[in-house]
Order: sequence, then structure tokens, then C-alpha cells
Amino acid sequence: MKKSKLRAGMAAIILIGITLIGCGAKEKGDVEGEVFTIGVNQLVKHAALDASYQGFVDALEEAGYKDGKNIKIDYQNAQGDQSNTNTIASKLVNDNNDLILAIGTPAAQAVANATKDIPILVTAVTDPAESGLVKTNDAPGGNVSGTSDLTPVKRQMELLKQLVPDAINVAILYCSSESNSKIQAEIAMEAAKDLGIKASIATVSDSNEIHQVVQSLVGTVDAIYAPTDNIIAEGMPTVASIANANGIPVICGEEGMVDKGGLATYGIDYYKLGKLTGKQAVRIIEGEAETATMPIEYIPDDEYTFKINEDVAAELGINIPEELAAEME
Repeated sequence: MKKSKLRAGMAAIILIGITLIGCGAKEKGDVEGEVFTIGVNQLVKHAALDASYQGFVDALEEAGYKDGKNIKIDYQNAQGDQSNTNTIASKLVNDNNDLILAIGTPAAQAVANATKDIPILVTAVTDPAESGLVKTNDAPGGNVSGTSDLTPVKRQMELLKQLVPDAINVAILYCSSESNSKIQAEIAMEAAKDLGIKASIATVSDSNEIHQVVQSLVGTVDAIYAPTDNIIAEGMPTVASIANANGIPVICGEEGMVDKGGLATYGIDYYKLGKLTGKQAVRIIEGEAETATMPIEYIPDDEYTFKINEDVAAELGINIPEELAAEME
């Protein structure tokens, strides 16, 4: 956890009434000496991950920690390339940051493999334990903790059945290299079985395969379910352009994918998720918590959001049931 370095950073930026390294308390804006540094490794730019990062930054600022004033944030984006996440992870570790934020499962795995000493917070990771990042989600036991973006996958599949009641064959579309997506796909397969839907797996290895794979589904499936997969989220305009043109509704894992042409979702607010992670960072900065004993946190069930793309619904000729229409008001 690099406790000695954390103490040095805290002394420079935290308003407390005691001394940690023999110097007097400072106002948060009155920085002298070393500034607390936070490295960021974000897998790719798309609405959900961008919102997570913004929420993280805003939570820090609300607590009195502003980039360029009393903390320094080194934001890096891997542009969806796994090799880039590893390069960025090495850079952030070599730069000896006091804390690292990893946004997206591949980015989190890259950073976790690069250091066992620097505290790491992850966000937009479906199941940190299943992804090998922590011992358990309740008791991480190492230098990694953070927040999960596990969405109500079963409810999303039920939503598919509500909006497309005649759907029999459904493809679950995701990137095979994302462990978080595999976890959601397994849940979706079980939910489909319970709903009497024949579900099949359709995977891509990278964004270049999206067009070909989605095109291959035309004429074979009645709907597509796309979980919170980063590669599919980034390529959602391609997915939607093919699916919608061929009368195939796409139920999505998060709101940003709906905005880019998906039909509907029950999802989480990624900005709120980022703020939740930022509050964890504040507790670490101020010495109130350590990753080893900080449980993975989740957006509460009662804060899930329903969103439907009414333009897409009209294009596909889908009637919105009254109970769902009421949720939109």
C-alpha cells in the first residue's frame, strides 16, 4: 500500500488536526512539497466510462481535492487496445503514483498485474472477484478495491420479452476478450431459459469484427441483447445501423448504448458510479480506509434507470406497454 508515500501525500493536502510526518496541518489548497498523485488507466472512450471518470473527478473536487491545485491526475486512455492498457499500467506504476484508478475490466487487470503495492481503485468492472482482481468482493484482501457496474441482467432480459413478446431466438452479443461480458452473458443465458427464449452467443474479438458478426445475425434472430461490453458500446452505432435496418431490436446494458441506437435498457448511472469511486478515493487519501478491507461497492437496486429510445421504437414499430410508458413519465 506504500504507506510511507501515502502519509507524505496526505500531509501535503489534507486538512487535519494532527501531524503525520512531523509538519503542521495544511489547508487543502495550501500545498507545499509533494502533491498526492492519481494515475488513470481508462480502457476506451465511450459515454459510460467517460461518465465514470467525470463522476470520480467531481467527487474528489466536492471533497476539496482539485486537479492541478492540491492533487495531480494523470489521465491516460488506451483507445480500446489491450496492449495499450499494459503500457499505460507500466507507466503509471513507474511514475510512482500514490493511487491508480482503472476504468474498465481489461484496464483494471493490466494495472493489478503491474503492481501489488500502489492502491488501485477500479470502476465499471462487473465482478472484480470473478475477474481475478480481489479475493472476494466483500473483503478484497490486497491493493485493489472499487465499484462494480453489475446491472440487472435478468430484468433486462425481461424487458426484452416485454417489448418484443414474440421473440424466440435472441443473440447475446459481446467481446470474447472481456471477462465482465462473459459473466453477464452467463446470467443472460439463464434468464433466457427461464423466459422460454432460445439464446445463442455471438462474439467479436475486436471492434473490426462487429459489422460482420451483426450482419451474420440478420434473418436468424428476433432480437439482440448487448451487455455492458466496452467494445460493443464503442461500436454501438455500427450494431444499431445494421440491426435497426433489418428490424432487429437491441436491448442494451446501459444508457449510452441506447442513445447510440439501441432500443432500451434497465441500467445504472455511470456518473453516480464514478462518484461512488471518488468517495472511496477520498477515504484512502485521508487515511480513513485501505483497499484490503474496503468492500466493492454497488449502485443501490432502487437507483436503476429505465430508458427507451422512442425514435428506434417507432422505426421498429414497437408499441410500448402501458406499465413501461408509466416509468418513462
